[in-house]
Amino acid sequence: MRAAVVGGVAYHAGKSVQGGRDAEAEQNAQIADLQAQQAQPQQYAPLPAAAAPEVGGADMVTQLENLKKLLDEGVLTQAEFDMQKQKLLSAS
Repeated sequence: MRAAVVGGVAYHAGKSVQGGRDAEAEQNAQIADLQAQQAQPQQYAPLPAAAAPEVGGADMVTQLENLKKLLDEGVLTQAEFDMQKQKLLSAS
């Protein structure tokens, strides 16, 4: 009888250890996927024609508002927004 109890306990302990190993393997796979995604270079859409400042074109305020709208929509990154804003301000 004692052997059956010890065997049952060992069986459940083995299942618990294997379950922990499976969970750890799944977690490691998820971490590897996230690291692979972060390693890929970000691809940005080309700058729309409306965002490119035109000297002597539309009003500067309107162009700045358009740039801000593109930034808020996620079309431009903060760095791209800053660069276009600087070009616009230095052209006037």
